Amino acid sequence: QVQLVESGGNSVQSGGSLRLSCAASGYTYSSYRMAWFRQAPGKEREGVAAINSNSETSYADSVKGRFTISQDNAKNTLYLLMNSLKPEDTAMYYCAADERWWLLLHPIPTYNYWGQGTQVTVSS
Repeated sequence: QVQLVESGGNSVQSGGSLRLSCAASGYTYSSYRMAWFRQAPGKEREGVAAINSNSETSYADSVKGRFTISQDNAKNTLYLLMNSLKPEDTAMYYCAADERWWLLLHPIPTYNYWGQGTQVTVSS
């Protein structure tokens, strides 16, 4: 079975940086998309960044130029480097994956596999 385990969440001050990691196991698709989503209290979940097996990427407008998604296929790990963090980036961040590589960050249909999340808190 597919397992996604996030790590790297922390509390930082505005302007700081964090790198999130998502370790994937049990995933056998050669073509795939993987993404980071986030959800703040009282808000809907939103897509942050996605990457597929062709290394194509897609970003939400709110994080373009600040966040970078990458993958290490040898380690089966997805990363999200977050720079110039703002208080509005505070949220639970989730890793997601499935085989619909052509959809990248498109939220519909929703991703098949999800991690448990890692908390990012940015203080002003």
